[in-house]
Amino acid sequence: MPSDLPTLKKNLTLFDVYAISTGAMFSSGFFLLPGLATAKAGPATVLAYAIAGVLILPAMFSQAELSTAMPRAGGTYYFLDRSLGPLAGTVGGLGTWLALVLKSAFALIGMGAYLVFFFDVPIKPLAVALTLAFAVLNVIGAKETSGLQRLLVAVLVAVLAFFVVQGLFEIYDLGVVTVTETQFVPFMPFGTDGLLATVGLVFVSYAGLTKVASVAEEVQNPDRNIPLGMVLSLATAMFFYIGGVYIMIAVLDPAELRGDLTPVATAAELFFDWLPSSWGLFLIVVAAIAAFASTGNAGILSASRYPLAMARDRLVTHHLAYLGRFGTPTLAVLVTAGLIIMAIVALDVVGVAKLASAFQLLIFALVNLAVVVMRESHIPSYVPGYRSPFYPWMQIVGILTPFVLIAQMGALAISLTVVTVAAGVLWYVYYVRPNTRVVREGAIYHLFERLGRRRYDGLDSELRGILKEKGLRDEASFEDLVARAAVLDLDESCTFEDITHRVSSRLAEELPLTREVLAEGFLDGSRYGITPVSNGACLPHQRLASVSTSHLVLVRSRPGLFLPDADHSPAAVMADERMHAFFFLISPEDPPGQHLRTLASLASRIDEGHFMQDWLEAAHAHDLKELLLRHDRYFTLQLSDTDETARLLGQPLKALGLPAGTLVAFIRREGHLIIPSGSTVLHGGDRVTIIGDEAPIRQLYATYHGAPQGAPATP
Repeated sequence: MPSDLPTLKKNLTLFDVYAISTGAMFSSGFFLLPGLATAKAGPATVLAYAIAGVLILPAMFSQAELSTAMPRAGGTYYFLDRSLGPLAGTVGGLGTWLALVLKSAFALIGMGAYLVFFFDVPIKPLAVALTLAFAVLNVIGAKETSGLQRLLVAVLVAVLAFFVVQGLFEIYDLGVVTVTETQFVPFMPFGTDGLLATVGLVFVSYAGLTKVASVAEEVQNPDRNIPLGMVLSLATAMFFYIGGVYIMIAVLDPAELRGDLTPVATAAELFFDWLPSSWGLFLIVVAAIAAFASTGNAGILSASRYPLAMARDRLVTHHLAYLGRFGTPTLAVLVTAGLIIMAIVALDVVGVAKLASAFQLLIFALVNLAVVVMRESHIPSYVPGYRSPFYPWMQIVGILTPFVLIAQMGALAISLTVVTVAAGVLWYVYYVRPNTRVVREGAIYHLFERLGRRRYDGLDSELRGILKEKGLRDEASFEDLVARAAVLDLDESCTFEDITHRVSSRLAEELPLTREVLAEGFLDGSRYGITPVSNGACLPHQRLASVSTSHLVLVRSRPGLFLPDADHSPAAVMADERMHAFFFLISPEDPPGQHLRTLASLASRIDEGHFMQDWLEAAHAHDLKELLLRHDRYFTLQLSDTDETARLLGQPLKALGLPAGTLVAFIRREGHLIIPSGSTVLHGGDRVTIIGDEAPIRQLYATYHGAPQGAPATP
């Protein structure tokens, strides 16, 4: 992504992830499709929904893994582009964008089938008006859009829960055995072929589950919230799909159900008869409207991120990449809404949207392939916060299953998929290649490199940039590492080899390795060009199986020194930049992500504008450590018997009663740096650095108001 383009705000919470995924699944799949499905499979439709819910698992797990490794707008497009290359990204991005546009248009038109119960409204003009309303909301902000989504999904889930509970009571009153014998026998009247065809038909009811990947860039703590939100959403969908379809089959006449386009409303009228007037039907219509509206709203939200992401990479006009005054991709939202309106007005959206489902199945297969490529490429910076279970078997099933289901959808669906792929290829050949300078390649070339062919090193650099953004998520462990770090402050001139041997001697006192072994490992990184260097700072690092915890040594060289070049020729230098800061890091081999996140956290501090000037001007080792800490995650107290800190003097640390989530990291006393224990007693003149979470740090500021020297202004 070009560095001059801003990223989207992280406003989406776990509930938002759940609402987007859940709202994207409940529309035609529940309110229209069950009647059509029973015409193909009979009572086995219940089993078809259950099987389809299981078959979506590979796509869900793969999307979750890729979303936590690469939380970027565009979701599927971005994953395919960075794994399989720009051609696959172009085909997948344009095709998925088109599929989401058609699905959203279908959902907005589908509202009419339920609204006619109470209102005589023109369906297409209403769908156009709703599209415009949702577009305006999406322009104002994802937070506002997700707020409506939360409301719609809350209403939907509440009414469906009421429907399922009331329906189960009705079946209990009728007698479970009687219902089973009369409504579920024979269970598969159309045989196995009918069941498999129905699985393919209802599988797309779960496809909305993965829409949230396209807004991963806007999700807070994506490593937790994306996989957890998707799992909760799938559990909700399977419960209502299986339970709701079971109830519809149990209480409705089979012949009537097979031709019913509003089966939920028909079933509700039967067992909501105890409610006054038409309240039961009204509730179902409200739920249906909420379902279709949430699908349309989530569709515009997620679909608009595809042109945004593709524009960032210059695969479509770059104007679609810029954000408006509300921090949202205004033009991308408006273009997406415009296409939806065109589809509503000009196309048979119901038929085309169903055919677009075949392309969505193809994308699911490619997403599973993307996980295999990313893992087998062994890119060091590919560090997903969530890893798909049962790799690679889960992905192999996820690659094969969509093709089996596509084959069940008929020649027309297959033909549309081929046409969509061909259109994407033509766009890439005649627009992208001639008009842009696409120099990147996907991770698949890293896989080829393992087989003796070429690779694209820019991808590792891009993923490191993402890691730098994500690096602060393990801030507590990083700060603890800084607190424990040894410090070497050198005023004399020396070589990089001299510094490395001195650091290795210090580390050898704590590790089961000799100075020579440690030094050789650090020096190898310099010789082969894998030691990060930036802005006058150098980060030699190793991952070792023989260590159980991370160790860090900070080195300041006031005179500075030049590093040897990658081929280690004595007379050559890497650059004309003098190095003044060295961060020697050793981490365990597992988990691999922790090592890279620590490097990313260090790099994010080094890249701050005045870091090197502050580093050289720092008076003590204590100050050097504080430069690496986030200002809102530490608090410094200068103890004196003349202010509010007097009550701390003579107290052991364990008796201070510090807020939960904080600890005393280090103390500077009479020029010496002390790593304290719980029994360490505080003295007058001590400078105490406390680290912790933001909230308790703010609490300490409130208690000891008047920010002490070296601390940031009170938040």
